[in-house]
Amino acid sequence: MSGTNVICFANNKGGSGKSTTCSNIGYGLSVLGKKVLLVDGDMQLNLSLSLFEEDQVLDFARSEKNLYEGIRRQSDLTDFIVRSPFENLDLIPSSTLMCSIEYELFTKWQREYILKKCLANIMSSGEYDYILIDAPPTLGGWVMNILCASDAVIIPVESSPWGMFGLANMFEFLGEVRQIAPELQTGGVVITKVDTRKSYFRQTLDTLKELDGVKVFDTYIRVDSGVEWSQDNHVPIMAYRKNSRSAKEYMELTEEIVQRFEGGHGK
Repeated sequence: MSGTNVICFANNKGGSGKSTTCSNIGYGLSVLGKKVLLVDGDMQLNLSLSLFEEDQVLDFARSEKNLYEGIRRQSDLTDFIVRSPFENLDLIPSSTLMCSIEYELFTKWQREYILKKCLANIMSSGEYDYILIDAPPTLGGWVMNILCASDAVIIPVESSPWGMFGLANMFEFLGEVRQIAPELQTGGVVITKVDTRKSYFRQTLDTLKELDGVKVFDTYIRVDSGVEWSQDNHVPIMAYRKNSRSAKEYMELTEEIVQRFEGGHGK
């Protein structure tokens, strides 16, 4: 059996920090010596843009070597992997055509498991310690595909007045997915974009802790302009400014995730 941990980052609310969290956790894991594959499942291409310049990402999107083409053809995704500029960190890039992926899936046999089948050879190879999948901010057949392919889901939640909006729908959707993928775990909720000077953080934390069966990571990610600069330069914050506050917080979160998944609390 493969020892690869497959974790997706999902929230049906946009702006929660899914792509940023996914890319920085991926980089953090690579720094710890883990071999990591990132899978960009969103038409907005943000995960791909976190590692590559815009021209290169658009080249991926226009080529036949991106996730959309792999899913459309139900291909082994091994051939769709590109090497990132960072050691131990690879990527399956996305395409703007992912906007029509629901249509592509609609008529397929066992459509909820197509991504899982396309990842099967990568999983069985044991090449990667972690596969991290960035999901789009929707709830539908494609996100169900992503969840069915994953061992666990991590839910980034923005610390803002509207950050919790729709979270009940997310948990309801997870309940539906578990009817066909009962092994799917909720890896935890991570609070992002925290401004400790405002009351939103405490309100968000208290509300989350009142939810039954919801694990909240001890590490939270505060607002840091360095994250935006790192995004503008197409590198994870830990590579761009490793001594920044957010870089340290993402590293602490990475270590917490490793403990949760490799310390007997994950799969």
